[in-house]
Amino acid sequence: MKLVPTPKTHPALQMLQWILDPLNYMEKIRKQHGEVFRAKLSSMDVVMVSDPNLVQYILTNDRGIFSAPGEANNIFLPLLGDYSVILLDGEAHRKRRQLLMPPFHGDKIKSYGDSIVSISDRTMGSIPQDKPFVARKAMQRISLAVIMETVFGIAQGEQYDILKHHICSMLDTFEVPATAAVLFFTSLQKDLGPWSPWGKFIRSRKIVDDIIYREIAARRANPDNTSTDILSLLVSATDPEGNPLTDKELRDELMTLLFAGHETTATAMSWALYWTHRYPEVKEKIRAELESSGDNPTPLEITRLPYLSAVCQETLRIHPVAMLTFPRVVMEPVNLGGYDLSPGTAVMGSIYLTHHDEKIYSQHDQFQPERFLNKQYSAYEFIPFGGGSRRCIGEALAWYELKLVLAYVVSNYELSLVHEDEEKPVRRGLTLGPSRGVKMQFHGKRVRANTISEPALISG
Repeated sequence: MKLVPTPKTHPALQMLQWILDPLNYMEKIRKQHGEVFRAKLSSMDVVMVSDPNLVQYILTNDRGIFSAPGEANNIFLPLLGDYSVILLDGEAHRKRRQLLMPPFHGDKIKSYGDSIVSISDRTMGSIPQDKPFVARKAMQRISLAVIMETVFGIAQGEQYDILKHHICSMLDTFEVPATAAVLFFTSLQKDLGPWSPWGKFIRSRKIVDDIIYREIAARRANPDNTSTDILSLLVSATDPEGNPLTDKELRDELMTLLFAGHETTATAMSWALYWTHRYPEVKEKIRAELESSGDNPTPLEITRLPYLSAVCQETLRIHPVAMLTFPRVVMEPVNLGGYDLSPGTAVMGSIYLTHHDEKIYSQHDQFQPERFLNKQYSAYEFIPFGGGSRRCIGEALAWYELKLVLAYVVSNYELSLVHEDEEKPVRRGLTLGPSRGVKMQFHGKRVRANTISEPALISG
């Protein structure tokens, strides 16, 4: 029986390395042991793989040889709640996904285009000229406003401002690796007062919960069949047996959509702005593509532009927001990459290591959008949204928003990076983000001679 290689570093030190410097941790072990190795992630021992064929094998057999148990994702529990689709198992998970999928596909996605562009316009227009700003904060405002409008149907007002403030406060609790450790060790999840990390978190969570439950009660009391926001759709939705979601189930799914759909997309948009301004020729190619796309391109037409799409793909290739696939657990003895795994073994695909495999992506550490124009990568070579039964539900909306916001900002505003040295990815809670948040300078509206007007982008 061939055993999976295991680092010699003490498990406690491995856990610390994983929390504080996850990319260096994974890269060092792969360099020492190859594409299949054991890793110590918080309280979980996992077999990590990065070979796309092995990742495919795991993700396409996650209801047979492997399972995708919700309890393996318990690290999300304090943020999302017991009934989040991420925490559900088996048939309950499958049914919940079916219930949540419709608002994130087809015509529903297209209908969000006008809101995304007008929100981008409002947000960018509020940034003071010739003063530095943090792009990640601006992108958070855009992505949160998009989620608030599409999920809750709320665009402004006191409840909107309070909800926005406390959602950001919850996320800011885990902004740096040191405080992110609170998520990995339940022993640190103690309320030591409003200024302690966990105390601050649970107080903001309570305020967010109160607002969400009031919104749910209001929709139940006054159903509106014409409403298109996701909360209204979920309140009226039923499972195949005709059962509606309970208030707690609704709350947990709304929290999932708020956090998964807001923070990750904002980070991706920040990286996209970073790369398009670190390499101005990339920005100019996007502008030229937009200018050649006609007088009145619709949001949908804009998101289909090949070079714009390649830039967004390369952004999520070189800096995937999620580092790993959701855990799978071995259900029966299996040989994986020449190693024998016994039932109960946890297995995860390393999205980051796959995206930085020199055999797949030559010059993997270089930002090269053209690689996506010259080659079609498989769904297991390029996996920014995971795969299998745990693939991200909001993937289509995330792509749509990322492309539209980048196109709108690049075509309408003159920006520059404050720092010339490279922005490094670091842990931000459970995801990766730019270390400085991408500091930029706003130089004003762009004077253009092209035919793509701002009203055309907005009216779509």
